Amino acid sequence: MKYIIIGLGNFGSSLAQKLTEKGNEVIGVDVKMDKVEVLKDKITHAICLDSTDINAVSNLPLNDTDIVIVAIGEDKGALIMATALMKQLKVKRLISRAVSPLQEMVLEAIGVDEIIHPEEETAERWAKKLNLQGVIDSFELTGHYSVVEIVVPKKYEGKTLREIELRKKYKIMILTTMKVIEVTNALGATKKITQVQGVAGSETVLNKDDVMVLYGNNSDIKELIQKSKNE
Repeated sequence: MKYIIIGLGNFGSSLAQKLTEKGNEVIGVDVKMDKVEVLKDKITHAICLDSTDINAVSNLPLNDTDIVIVAIGEDKGALIMATALMKQLKVKRLISRAVSPLQEMVLEAIGVDEIIHPEEETAERWAKKLNLQGVIDSFELTGHYSVVEIVVPKKYEGKTLREIELRKKYKIMILTTMKVIEVTNALGATKKITQVQGVAGSETVLNKDDVMVLYGNNSDIKELIQKSKNE
């Protein structure tokens, strides 16, 4: 996977390093040369430029990048401007950070794909989430076991948990399912939220676009996601 991370403060630099350690190509961008110098030997590329300048960011390999993450923390105006510019340039997947409800509302209006809350979420958690394709969210319970959220694979749509036998085939337990609905914020922008459907049972039906919350060994979860993707 190829990432561009804009803003190399504590969160952005930590995320950049962790994604690099997991074998990804990571380009780190910051307007301050001292932050770029610190990371230049720790990630794939570290570049000093103004992310609010369209001429400057146009030189970045945006078309070849899977995910752009705007992690600017100090300058809230620059964060909004850089995010809006990335949206204007139509990057494949855009993630931005928010440190206040108002900022989150504006980012939703811009149309970012996901929002990071660094005060609540760690760079380690986001690195794992981004590195495992198909996962909506996750958190690790131990070094080998995690709870993850994934969209119901197409081959399971309309089937019950008894029919798909995930526990038997992959040693994975489905804790619950969630439905995705759209709501509108005060600025008129829509966003998707999830509604938990209660404890999952053998007769729980998996519907299109539902989210499954799974518990299991990391290797078993990866196997399930990979096979579901290929089938």
